[in-house]
Amino acid sequence: MDMLVKLYDIEDSTSYLSKLDEGIIIKRAIAPEKHIVVNWVIENFSKGWGSECDVAFSSQPVSCFIAVLGGKIIGFACYNATYKGFFGPEGVQEDFKGKGIGRALLMRSLQAMKSEGFAYAIIGSAGPKQFYEKVCGAEVIEGSKPGIYRNPIQ
Repeated sequence: MDMLVKLYDIEDSTSYLSKLDEGIIIKRAIAPEKHIVVNWVIENFSKGWGSECDVAFSSQPVSCFIAVLGGKIIGFACYNATYKGFFGPEGVQEDFKGKGIGRALLMRSLQAMKSEGFAYAIIGSAGPKQFYEKVCGAEVIEGSKPGIYRNPIQ
């Protein structure tokens, strides 16, 4: 199912960024990093997410944020990739989960969407639902399954 976020109600992402372990930074990816980021997403998640991430690099500014530690990617989040106004995909490297990185990436992305003039964001095929409800107040959009991801080619 998809979920809806009221961007005009979200809190500033600064509090989430300040809670990250020392050395972890959240930054907007830049064009020269495209091959590194897209390959990392494919290797750690899926080719489909890699394709969505690739599209995020065609936006200006790039609509992909990455979490970096010691010069290495440990997480990513995209928006406006598959459809305008959609957040996702997002992923954090398994051994870094539970450290607030996913929250920081989500909130930084939603903040960017808000500053680009969106009033709402849709989290496509959202999971885990409780994470999005808690962090950004997302609400389930009834009747949205399978949503935009119906009839995928194989």
